[in-house]
Amino acid sequence: MKSKLLCATLLVGCAGTAAYAVEKAEVINTYANIAQAAYGDSAATAHRLQRAVETLIAAPSAENLQAAKAAWRAARVPYQQTEAFRFGNPIVDEWEGKVNGWPLDEGLIDYVDAAYGGASDENPLAALNVVAQPKLSIAGREADASKITPALIETTLHEADGIEANVASGYHAIEFMLWGQDLNGTGPGAGMRPWTDYASGAACSNGNCDRRAQYLKAATDLLVSDLDWMAAQWAEGGAARANLMQNENAAVSAMLTGMGSLSYGELAGERMRLGLMLNDPEEEQDCFSDNTHNSHFYDGKGIQNVYLGQYVRMNGEQVSGPSLSDLVAETTPALDQEMQAKLTTTVDALGRIKIAAESGLAYDQMLARGNAAGEALIMGGVDALIDQTKTIERIVTSLELDQAGFEGSDSLDNPNAVFQ
Repeated sequence: MKSKLLCATLLVGCAGTAAYAVEKAEVINTYANIAQAAYGDSAATAHRLQRAVETLIAAPSAENLQAAKAAWRAARVPYQQTEAFRFGNPIVDEWEGKVNGWPLDEGLIDYVDAAYGGASDENPLAALNVVAQPKLSIAGREADASKITPALIETTLHEADGIEANVASGYHAIEFMLWGQDLNGTGPGAGMRPWTDYASGAACSNGNCDRRAQYLKAATDLLVSDLDWMAAQWAEGGAARANLMQNENAAVSAMLTGMGSLSYGELAGERMRLGLMLNDPEEEQDCFSDNTHNSHFYDGKGIQNVYLGQYVRMNGEQVSGPSLSDLVAETTPALDQEMQAKLTTTVDALGRIKIAAESGLAYDQMLARGNAAGEALIMGGVDALIDQTKTIERIVTSLELDQAGFEGSDSLDNPNAVFQ
């Protein structure tokens, strides 16, 4: 979900007048190589998820559902490390909502608990239940959903009627199809969708198991094709890489924009502080699976990767080269050391959230009103992210790029507006 944009881009200043031993072109090339590797890993893990989903559909069982869930969790690890490439690169930002849109009104897709409610003025399609409806009416237009395909999801259902909450594709739609709703509030436990939701004949639970399988497969196939496409954009000759190479100063600005916007408005604000203010697990990034602690941690790692110019691939191979860190260290070594230290502090703070969640204190529980320990863990991450953003801003100045704001969030910039 996109938070309020305070400034769309960093404007290019006069950095071209400075001489650097580390060539900006080399730094940019490292950045593009890391993007290519991380999106490549994202695509590869999505292909493994696709195979697990196909196995589940062909032979529904508790074991095969668990295997598909494990494949989904594994697929999140490299993808979250790509999010630092989002805000400074329009080709990524314009595409991102297809694969990581959230939060979603899941009643659009499949059955939900009665407490979920129904259609509203904000979203007339909030409880459409495509899985149960072979014929749809969307904004007064009829749509044939007799077969649920990637094309139907992409062109008709995703953000249907122009409503952002109608997320029909991507990781979180698949997450819902695997876990179902998490009805535990701020108590422990994730979604509990039974494997029999994909069974055939009399064993089918909650009806429409064949169409549910169609939806899960179509959404997974679409995720795979979307990630394959984005990986290709960062390869030699790809559009994302080519765009960066057109203007070195703009490319360095894009790198810093991605770091600062993810650090501040998106992660510290929309994904962490907002949920804590509202004590609302519906504001979790991975709310059906209780995987939010991992998503936050790997977002933090992705920011660090960009600055240090290094990324460890899923096969253990390290992709590295001349970096922003090298560029800053040439002219302002103390600022580079400060940035590195703050990045470490942030990753450590997000790591503490991850450790606590894996030790039994779910992120849901951390959000509960009155949970002082949970609030301290989350705010430790928020404060570290805000603090590192201040240093990113100083780096913009040190490299003689025009200063500009990053992505913002009412939860940080105008807290009173959150409750209006």
